[in-house]
Amino acid sequence: MPASLLRELNSLLGSSNVLHKNEDLVLYEYDGSVEKARPDLVVFPHTTEDVSRIVKLAAKYNVPVVGRGSGTGLSGGALARGGGILIVFARMNRILELDLENARAVVQPGVVNLDITRAVEHAGLYFAPDPSSQKSCTIGGNVAENAGGPHTLAYGVTVNHVTALELVLPDGEIVRVGSKHGDTPGYDLCGLFVGSEGTLALVTEITVKLTRKAEAVKTLLAIFDAVDDASNTVAEITARGITPAACEMVDGWTLCAIEDYIHAGFPRDSAAILLIEVEGLREAVEAQAAAVEDVCRTHHAREVRIAKDDCERDLLWKGRKNAFGALGRLAPSSYVLDGVIPRSKLPQALQQISQIGKKYGFSIGNIFHAGDGNLHPIVLYDPRDPRQFENAIAASHEILSYCVELGGALTGEHGVGMEKNELMPLLFSDADFDLMRRVHDACNPDSSLNPGKIFPLSKGCGEIRVRKQAETLPAHV
Repeated sequence: MPASLLRELNSLLGSSNVLHKNEDLVLYEYDGSVEKARPDLVVFPHTTEDVSRIVKLAAKYNVPVVGRGSGTGLSGGALARGGGILIVFARMNRILELDLENARAVVQPGVVNLDITRAVEHAGLYFAPDPSSQKSCTIGGNVAENAGGPHTLAYGVTVNHVTALELVLPDGEIVRVGSKHGDTPGYDLCGLFVGSEGTLALVTEITVKLTRKAEAVKTLLAIFDAVDDASNTVAEITARGITPAACEMVDGWTLCAIEDYIHAGFPRDSAAILLIEVEGLREAVEAQAAAVEDVCRTHHAREVRIAKDDCERDLLWKGRKNAFGALGRLAPSSYVLDGVIPRSKLPQALQQISQIGKKYGFSIGNIFHAGDGNLHPIVLYDPRDPRQFENAIAASHEILSYCVELGGALTGEHGVGMEKNELMPLLFSDADFDLMRRVHDACNPDSSLNPGKIFPLSKGCGEIRVRKQAETLPAHV
């Protein structure tokens, strides 16, 4: 890394906003995934103009740039795979505008997801996308990965709640796409940039829709003695035309770990539970809850509980959203997967995941958004054992390949990043990659933004390459 670049960044941002020592950089070579890649420099901008100037300096020295929020990503998307400058948006964390009358908020990318809701809940509003990490993940990362959450089933993912973006392009130019109130004519450029994983532009400002809190909410806990009964319940809820706000499934083994940690009131002796939430007008909610309960009992639910108040409801959701942490108490590390399958294929998918776990000698917990078929198997392993790491990677590839085989997809909300890029040929043809490359190159022709992500690095798009350890691009010098 050129010493003159470090001097210019210190002059631009101040030395307190530039990290270059190894003991500081090592903190940024990780995110929430199993991947690892160390940047050459870490910088903390405060304004869009800071970001623009940083990018211009990077272009001057031909150094790659990667954006990062709070590092909760699960696909290695915010890691500096080719070294270079890591732009951390933690200090761009201001809510710039709250337009309560029109249900809009304008925020910087470093604003924590849940803080948007906290800022507007007094007005009966909230921000609907709710990843399990919403207490710590930032809206910029949510935009990059098109994050979802338990309530995706009814309200959609991040792209459905973003109306405008301010962007910094690879040459430092600042542009805006979309509009505050949405529905602009022409191409949906917001839709293009949301979910592009920082490979097209850096997001420096986001305008989001706010959602009105429902008049009534009911949260149901359905308890099953057979996983297939829970899976079939999900399929029939959909077949009956019932769309809950959320429909989550957790297997019995994982429930015990959650209960040991959270004490949420989950049964320790069940095979699976469904956590189902319905909301809307009071009369409609009563009818929907009754219909959901009927479906659950038809498929042999041994018990269906309805949370009696907000306190009990919050405790159930605390158990669900802290499930990954609960499993973290059982092994030195865990690998959280993200795949999508048709809801009707849930029983065979869970059976296959169990068989793959036995094949490689792993305990695999299952926590997922059953309503939209978004699976999150969790492989527990010891990263200090290289063989266990290799087997965890191999097991994950088999599980995700099976998801595609069933007619699903490689990711529902965690992104491709450097975790699944070599599996992309399972889903896309050479012609598909050619079109995506043309879009990428129109925005980021030198691959200076977040290089080595999404697209496979193997020579031919039709090749599948299983990595043996966390791989990086050659370090930038």
